[in-house]
Amino acid sequence: MTRTIRPFRRLAVGAAVAGIAALTLSACSTGTADAAGTAAAGETGSSSVDAATATSLSDFGTLADLEAAAKKEGKLNVIALPRDWANYGEIIDAFTAKYPEITVTEQSPDVSSAEEITAAKTNKGLDTAPDVFDLGLTVALQNTDQFAAYKVQTWDEIPEALKESTGLFVGDYGGYMSVGYDSKKFPAPAAITDPLKSEYKGAVALNGDPTQAGAAFGAVGLATVQNGGSLDDYSAGIDFFSKLNSAGNLLKVDVTTATVTSGETPVVFDWDYLNAAHTKDNKDWKVVVFPGNGYAAYYNQAINVDAPNPAAARLWQEFLYSDEVQNLWLKGGARPVRMEAMTKAGTIDADLAAKLPEAPKETLVPTEEQSKAAGTLLGEKWAAAVQ
Repeated sequence: MTRTIRPFRRLAVGAAVAGIAALTLSACSTGTADAAGTAAAGETGSSSVDAATATSLSDFGTLADLEAAAKKEGKLNVIALPRDWANYGEIIDAFTAKYPEITVTEQSPDVSSAEEITAAKTNKGLDTAPDVFDLGLTVALQNTDQFAAYKVQTWDEIPEALKESTGLFVGDYGGYMSVGYDSKKFPAPAAITDPLKSEYKGAVALNGDPTQAGAAFGAVGLATVQNGGSLDDYSAGIDFFSKLNSAGNLLKVDVTTATVTSGETPVVFDWDYLNAAHTKDNKDWKVVVFPGNGYAAYYNQAINVDAPNPAAARLWQEFLYSDEVQNLWLKGGARPVRMEAMTKAGTIDADLAAKLPEAPKETLVPTEEQSKAAGTLLGEKWAAAVQ
């Protein structure tokens, strides 16, 4: 699946990571608990609320009122959510089990973040338009006019640097850039330069195009910080993949579960939680997070400003930021955005948290300006570098 990188408006994402010690993302960047108040049965709030303009639960009255409004709509359109991506399959099923009155339509699971926005614009005014987005940083920053501001009940427990201040888009889950590999066919890469060796001929793949997909963008970022470069200039990362291509080691195949299972993409640059998921289908699949400078990022949630089911869209957001689903991200190997607050409250699944890979001593996460500059540079140089 190709996913584009997530944006934050004024957010210094590196600072955000620094504030989340429980995520084990020890930042060295250049760059409320769930509401108790679900209403009693029969309790209702304002019947005249316009769900499309609601910016928080208080606009509906209570969670029960929001649930009633969403059930009345009876539908929720999600897009770009592969079921094997960060445990989305279990999360969607949990929502359906909790709200059987709401039919969830899973549209185009393997499209990029950029294609999510295109789908929203193309289907504007139709009941097939996506209600919600799951986006990479760059695409979110470029499309804030496509989002409806909304602050979930647990807003105060989300680090400031990982949310747009008005709620246009909000970080939700994240991880480290890593390399996954079939240990039966290839040696364990101990350093970023190892995939340049002849034994990796025609074997190394990216999860998408870095000009469109967040995982691939992150791979270039990792190659940059591991090769003496700076997040202010991704040239070192572009040069690395140019060398990988010249050596005949870079595969021009987008990574999916199927390509990993079949052996078509036996060595993969991807987020650690996505690489880890492949161990279910291949017992020989191993994951490496290189020592030294680590590269991390969060994916973001947003509501389509033209959502055909605006109440259901907001209920979906409340669901994703609940303790239940934050632990389901953790079950998928990702680091939930409320992890620090939940750890303090004792609501985090400690056993799952203990299974997370050890984090690098230093973690770098690009700021908004660094992400924009890197996106521009990649647009100018990537195609020529790997042609």
